[in-house]
Amino acid sequence: MKTADPELMRAINRLNVLDTIRRHGPISRVEISERTQLSTTTVSAITASLLDDGLILSRHLGDIRTEGARGRPRVMLELNPDAARVVGAKIAANRMVFVVTDFCGNVLSSLSLPIRIDRQPIGVIADLIEDGVRRCVVDAGLSLEDVDRVCLGLPGVIEHRTGKIRSSPVLREVNIDFADEMTARFGTPTIIESDAHAVTLGHHWFGKARDLEDMVLISLEQTLGLGVLHRNDLFRGAGGLSHNLGDLVLVASPEGTVRLASQAGENAILASRPADGRFAEAIRLGRGIQHAQALVLAQDNDLIAAAQRAGAAIGLTLANIVTLFAPPRVIFVGSSLDLGAPFIDSIRSAYEISVPPSLQGVAELVFDNSSDELWAQGAAAVALYELYESPWNTTGPAL
Repeated sequence: MKTADPELMRAINRLNVLDTIRRHGPISRVEISERTQLSTTTVSAITASLLDDGLILSRHLGDIRTEGARGRPRVMLELNPDAARVVGAKIAANRMVFVVTDFCGNVLSSLSLPIRIDRQPIGVIADLIEDGVRRCVVDAGLSLEDVDRVCLGLPGVIEHRTGKIRSSPVLREVNIDFADEMTARFGTPTIIESDAHAVTLGHHWFGKARDLEDMVLISLEQTLGLGVLHRNDLFRGAGGLSHNLGDLVLVASPEGTVRLASQAGENAILASRPADGRFAEAIRLGRGIQHAQALVLAQDNDLIAAAQRAGAAIGLTLANIVTLFAPPRVIFVGSSLDLGAPFIDSIRSAYEISVPPSLQGVAELVFDNSSDELWAQGAAAVALYELYESPWNTTGPAL
């Protein structure tokens, strides 16, 4: 019988301990042992190594010099915020958001640039991203030499392991080796990640899934994205591929294939109404959904019908996702939620009709119009997670 690779097992245990300290610290070694199911001897060895590497700190509760105190002071462990600095970014068609965080994920600086980039060539987009990262780093009182990782979250089909962007609505080009390009510009290892995966990790670390090990996130923007968290880890496809939910097939027939994006994507919703006057200008500036929100509130029948049609398609898709994964919570994020009640109520209604009776009530639905900063924080969390793994990850330098 083949035994497990001992180096791999040590690496897994080390990551498990470090993540437990991140999630529950300050925490004692005994509590770490209970949560990880590792022996106290193993936990002591791993935490000693993490202390030597400067990744965690110890502090004492109680004081043996205090009169009446008995026994030794209790030693609690927590992440060392100064162990690393990372940059996370959300790159969307009409805006870019950057954050610099410490090793604990605390935001040191943030920057939002409302700029339309989806009509620019790749070189110009790279210039804009570079300027945004450098400015945010300077605002944090740092230089790029102080930054250990950069993670850029973009919509589309992203190959995480290679940093290749197979396709994205913000780029004219396809199959771009963007990680290599930006790493060369920054002189710092740069990760390319799906924005949906980034905000999934953002919610797991900082948002509405901090209490869960398993969950599903659906992002509803120009691209429809999917994030699946299982046992505290993101599920990725072959080569680390992200999931473009908009490519999901709803109908296949000799007459043609109907995909989710054609029914529920923002372009499909906006195309339901003649683009004239202010509405046309809003779409041109990348602010179509915000203007559509005002029109829905003004009882524009075409947009209300489109929002309800899109919501029904997403509700049906959600029922299939819950049938596959049975997650305890599904979080919806993205600008399409600005369409309001006609859209959200239609999602709920279609889901309740379509989900199997045996799975009724299994998944809690949460609609969260998170700030763009959380998406960028999620990208920073991806970078931090890479750093957690870096001591045994040959693709990047160890801490």
